[in-house]
Amino acid sequence: MPAPLVDRPGESRADATGPIRGNVDRARILGHYRTMARVRAFEEAADRALQAGHVKGAVHLSIGQEAVASGVCVNLDRGDFIVSNHRGHGHTLAKGADMGAMMAELFGRATGACQGKGGSMHIADFQVGMLGANGVVGAGIPIAVGAAHAMKLAGDPRIVTCFFGDGAINRGPFLEGLNWAKVFDLPVLFVCEDNGFAATTRTRAVTAGPGPGARAESLGIPSTPVDGNDVLAVDQTAAELVRLVRAGAGPQFLHARTYRLRGHTAVDPAPYRPAAEVEEHWRDEPIRRCRDLLVLGGLDTDELDRVVADAEAEAARAVADGLAAPHPEADLAWTDVQDVDMPGAGRPEARA
Repeated sequence: MPAPLVDRPGESRADATGPIRGNVDRARILGHYRTMARVRAFEEAADRALQAGHVKGAVHLSIGQEAVASGVCVNLDRGDFIVSNHRGHGHTLAKGADMGAMMAELFGRATGACQGKGGSMHIADFQVGMLGANGVVGAGIPIAVGAAHAMKLAGDPRIVTCFFGDGAINRGPFLEGLNWAKVFDLPVLFVCEDNGFAATTRTRAVTAGPGPGARAESLGIPSTPVDGNDVLAVDQTAAELVRLVRAGAGPQFLHARTYRLRGHTAVDPAPYRPAAEVEEHWRDEPIRRCRDLLVLGGLDTDELDRVVADAEAEAARAVADGLAAPHPEADLAWTDVQDVDMPGAGRPEARA
């Protein structure tokens, strides 16, 4: 478990004072700043590429939610698994995936992480334990639980972390997955990124009861709330929950309250929420808060500007390399397909 980042574990931004914040582990927080800057730069570049017609399929941006991805994934080992949702660029990058391969995947190129087959909503990278994003809301939950059950049956010490949004708690896989995880005390950390919206609907308008944490606790899974825009708080809280899961304490639930600063998709102007509300949340977004903390800790603003510039340059290279990469050969469509040679399935000639 990493050393505490502040003198009093669990210290939140709201009640932290200058001297306490001055005692942060600056190297670790700078690492978070770098990770979040890379996620932001990737998504802004992907957004521009989408507008230019280079991206294949829809793109769901996680701008404003970067602290959850960075704060959780920093506590995972490379061999641990994660399962993501349709808003999964941040999780994938924070787990260690290559930015260039990710961008090429969005462009549908052969050099993509999934050879151009997955795109944004179904990106995966088994080399870093990223089992896949999922375009079906909540569908990643049973996949994560299945992976965790496999780890337990095999006596494998690796754990699984499952990211999903607050809209997913109203779908069947949430109940089924959490129930199964608790019944068999599986090594899985559930992370609910509660950004207040299910697509274009405020989640509270369609959710009965007290919300995500209460539903998890009704199944006997401990729920821990955290300010999802405070990367220190996410890091510290996730560190403890990961420790518990590794120690065999069974599934844990992290309820991270955050806010997405862009629409449901990159082309959604989000007219369903007041501009003043979004502007207020821009003042409280995680990268800005992390930067303020580092400045309080004595870091030079020029150094922080270089971190952002480096991230933007990396994203620009990823775009250029992705556009220069070849499209996949047509025959690639018949690989990674189950029962391709069975009569009536797969290649057209197999059905003749």
